[in-house]
Amino acid sequence: MKFSTKWLHEWVNPDSNIDQLVEKLTMAGLEVESVTQIGAGLEGVLVGKVLAVTPHPDADRLRVCQVTVAEDVEPLSIICGAPNVRAGLKVAVAMIGAVLPGDVKIRQAKIRGISSSGMLCSAKELGLGEGQEGILELALDAPLGISISEYLSLPDHILDLSLTPNRGDCLSVAGVAREVAAICESEFHPLQPQTIPPVIDTVFPVSVNDGAACPRYTSRVIKGINPHAQTPLWLQARLERSGLRSIHPIVDITNYVMLELGQPLHAFDLKHLAGHITVRQSNPGETVTLLDGQTLSLEKPALVIADNEKILALAGIMGGEQSAVTTETCDLFLESAHFTPDAICPTLRRLAVKSDSAHRYERGVDPELPLAALNRLTELVLQITGGQAGPIICVEDTTQLPKPVTVSLRHQRIERILGISLDVTTVTQILQRLKMTFKPTAEGWEVTVPSYRFDIRQEIDLIEELARLYGYNRIEPKALQAPLTMQPVSEQHLSQSRVRTFWADRGYSEAINYSFVDPELSKLLNPKHPALPLSNPISADMAVMRTSLWMGLIKTALFNLNRQQTRVRLFEIGACFLQSATEFTQQTRIAGISIGNKAQEQWGIKAAPVDFFDIKGDLEAYFDLTKNSEHYHFAPTQHPALHPGRSAELTYLGQPVGYVGALHPQLQQQLGFPSTVYLFELLLDAVAQAQLPMYITPSKYPSIRRDLAFIVDEQFSWRKIHDSIQACVGGMLKNIQLFDIYRGEGIAPGKKSIALGLTFQSASRTLIDEEVDTMVSQVIKTLNENYQAILRN
Repeated sequence: MKFSTKWLHEWVNPDSNIDQLVEKLTMAGLEVESVTQIGAGLEGVLVGKVLAVTPHPDADRLRVCQVTVAEDVEPLSIICGAPNVRAGLKVAVAMIGAVLPGDVKIRQAKIRGISSSGMLCSAKELGLGEGQEGILELALDAPLGISISEYLSLPDHILDLSLTPNRGDCLSVAGVAREVAAICESEFHPLQPQTIPPVIDTVFPVSVNDGAACPRYTSRVIKGINPHAQTPLWLQARLERSGLRSIHPIVDITNYVMLELGQPLHAFDLKHLAGHITVRQSNPGETVTLLDGQTLSLEKPALVIADNEKILALAGIMGGEQSAVTTETCDLFLESAHFTPDAICPTLRRLAVKSDSAHRYERGVDPELPLAALNRLTELVLQITGGQAGPIICVEDTTQLPKPVTVSLRHQRIERILGISLDVTTVTQILQRLKMTFKPTAEGWEVTVPSYRFDIRQEIDLIEELARLYGYNRIEPKALQAPLTMQPVSEQHLSQSRVRTFWADRGYSEAINYSFVDPELSKLLNPKHPALPLSNPISADMAVMRTSLWMGLIKTALFNLNRQQTRVRLFEIGACFLQSATEFTQQTRIAGISIGNKAQEQWGIKAAPVDFFDIKGDLEAYFDLTKNSEHYHFAPTQHPALHPGRSAELTYLGQPVGYVGALHPQLQQQLGFPSTVYLFELLLDAVAQAQLPMYITPSKYPSIRRDLAFIVDEQFSWRKIHDSIQACVGGMLKNIQLFDIYRGEGIAPGKKSIALGLTFQSASRTLIDEEVDTMVSQVIKTLNENYQAILRN
């Protein structure tokens, strides 16, 4: 919100200089982003009048102007090249000795042999913005000879406020003035628009079909305006200092009242309206061409202003091109309405149309403003363009209008939240400064919130207002006091900090990616789980919620590879979001990616690319950290994102908890990876269960080891064989060690030789050979029966 302090001072005149005002506004939550001073140092620039204009004898584009700055002073001869200079024009004249912005000094000069005694100035040369082409044209009634600073209310300061979305009430000079009056404890002088009585009977019928979206719609007709009227310089200046350019007198006036009071307004050319005005929801397939030239097809319902033949405007957002006011417009239909944020916001997000009007409506506009704003609009239209006003038509649904909000404010709660005790007088004075109405209660106050404060709905909102007006800098910081109890830390759960440390120790770097991912990449990597789409994505490649951490890790890995990093090892801990027909779930997972060589380049180890067993080994080392590794099992599996022959599903106590494997070759090529990519992803809670360490007295009796070799089918995994041996022998078997797997000469195709060592030990006695032989025989029998294993001699 940009505004002029000169304009602000017409509403409130705080006893503060500009620096103090900026500090007070910022400390009260209305951050001042910038302060721009304009019109300083124009003491030698006066209002003058061009008496005559003649061509320069030696320059086609120059004119010799006779200019006077006082009735009894001899006219000045000034050379000017502006295309709009003409006799009778009131202009800004820089006298000899004046210094313009940019350190431009005005001296007596000769231009092509003719003396020039001053300069006719443009808005840009005066430091007042770009303005129109050529010199600055002043109103014909501008007093001759007065300082341009006095005439244009200069110097001035332009404040640019960075308002938070909840402070839509400050998107006007009136709103900021209310705040300044409350902050600085100054008198607030609100504008009282005159009630303009009708002088003609002309009305244009209006109906509202959606009272919930538009509970109040006021309008009136003005006929016979002057189509050649010009926007006054004072109004142009205020618009420009607020960041808006002058377009057309009627458009300028509607923008001016919007900036002044905060109520968006719109003017239609009456001759382009057919039948009557209807405020309704659009029908599928209807189109509208807006003032900015874009044509929109309204496939989904949007609140519109329409007549009997066409849509005239997107309600509260932007008017249509067909009914726009032009230089030929003589009759107006003026609109001042209250549209609810719920009616405006969905259309804004869906159509991505931006306007100053929509910016205000989506934050909330005072429902009591439309009538006052329409009267103010009528007053300025008649004053500047003339015309005759018809009666005001007001269509409203009082049952749908926002009701006054009443909030209970407790004195005890104030002290608890702010940590200081505010006495009753201080609280009541602050509430009065905020224009709240209230009455005392046993616990504090019953406060009725003004209709323009959409952001105050709860007690905590009022307490925030008390803190703002009292002054955050006056609230002394205090240490929080609360009864604290030390919570037990389970030794059976690995903290995320410990997990991060482990993977960092294994040479992985932690990545932190957005939860928003590319929908196409999501389909490629996890087609079985449709991703949850975002209603308002940051960009097209961040349009859905991730169903796997692999999406972010793959993009991060590619980013590094494209910057000459040949070895990439990353892990990430984060949330994934899954949806089904009946529910939505959020899971915390840990995932990793490994590309390139096993080790950093060095002279002691030959370079070798990472393989499946390297990343599997990293996972097994992690499971060893939990002291629970015997419960985690790898099993061959199929996953759409993984290589069909180099992937495994990980289970914990028989339940699937994740996947590990190489990226599918087709995806590897499609995504542009130069070498094989290995990935893993696990449910964090399932792989963070640690076994509580327990002391076991070591046996003092000797152990016995027997080595055996078997020939078995390739289809049987070591894990199944291991579990069968463990189950058939029992507690005497202390260790099973696989120390060799052989395929080749002497072994039939489809077979493999496995060599294993069995270690037996008793905690209470020395085992004898006969006992061990019996247990070994049981192992041989079990493996032969279950796996057709043949003992090798």
